[in-house]
Amino acid sequence: MTADFDVAVVGGGLVGAALAWGIARTQQRVVVLDEGDVAYRASRANFALVWVQGKGLGMPEYAAWTKRSSDAWQDLAHQLEEETGVDVAFSRPGGFTLALSEAELEARAMLLQRLHNQPNMVRYPYEILNRNALLRQLPQIGLEVAGASYCPLDGQCNSLRLLYAFHRGMRQLGAEYRPNHVVQAIDYHNGVFFLRSSSGTIPAEKVVLAAGIGNARLAPMVGLKAPVRPQRGHIVVTERAERFLDYPLVTIRQTDEGTVMLGDSAEEAGLDDGVGLGVAAAIANRAVRMFPLLRSLNVVRSWAGLRVMTQDGFPIYDESSGRTGAFLATCHSGVTLAAAHALVLAPMIARGGLLAELDAFSARRFDGQATV
Repeated sequence: MTADFDVAVVGGGLVGAALAWGIARTQQRVVVLDEGDVAYRASRANFALVWVQGKGLGMPEYAAWTKRSSDAWQDLAHQLEEETGVDVAFSRPGGFTLALSEAELEARAMLLQRLHNQPNMVRYPYEILNRNALLRQLPQIGLEVAGASYCPLDGQCNSLRLLYAFHRGMRQLGAEYRPNHVVQAIDYHNGVFFLRSSSGTIPAEKVVLAAGIGNARLAPMVGLKAPVRPQRGHIVVTERAERFLDYPLVTIRQTDEGTVMLGDSAEEAGLDDGVGLGVAAAIANRAVRMFPLLRSLNVVRSWAGLRVMTQDGFPIYDESSGRTGAFLATCHSGVTLAAAHALVLAPMIARGGLLAELDAFSARRFDGQATV
């Protein structure tokens, strides 16, 4: 049987959409099968950061991959706007991680030093700023702020526009998006994958699993494994405010629209994506200690989402040895890594194989370990 598509991407969130857009740019026939809005979409829990500092402790290859994506982000934003007319509001002024005590600041400095002292580490610029130095850049900080780490490679975007731009762009390139297609089984015959969903069967020459926590169920169908679990993260959003924050912080950022996003939680809650008022209050309290002016702003929205986490916190990129043409991609940094996924990983998949530079990200690194 002849395949209807060159590539079927399972998952229409930020990872799947970035890969679908990148693959469609190679003139391959792409279909995206997505659960739709009923999915536990990790894209709901993102903080819209393009973040480098602190990434890669325990896996220097991840630090290099993250830096590579950050460096390519301006090109991605330009291409998306040129092709779709959507401005994803990307900026790269550098970012801060604030410390609310001298002990926190010292711990932050030690962590970054350990990170950069790893063998084969691709180092990037950063500095530790004391309170007086920080005040020159963030004059609105509270009295408890002792200092911060700063990295000039950090940035931010409008992640809703990013997801929209990828979807608009891939459809302009001829890709098909099919929501409400929950993939129930994947068969493989004579070099063709048959993806059976609630809405029919889709034959494709290659398949890319980018279904977030759903990859744990789907991966064994193509001879792969995805030891992933959900991790709940809360987001709190305030009303629009006069601009006071031109730099993103790892837990606070003022959006291009003027609202302020707060996020500072990582909870093991299974598939529960409900909002915990205690958690939201703790996030708000810490944010007000960092910027007292936030106390006067009203909260207009709060929600929780499920991030996709592996055992060690790093991505999985894999291809099947027994089902040629089957690939898997999962991570918890879909915004930061969007450029790497769209401009680097997608062309590899289109060509039919991952390069050796991604070997460190294979799930084979978990062989012999207890599963999540």
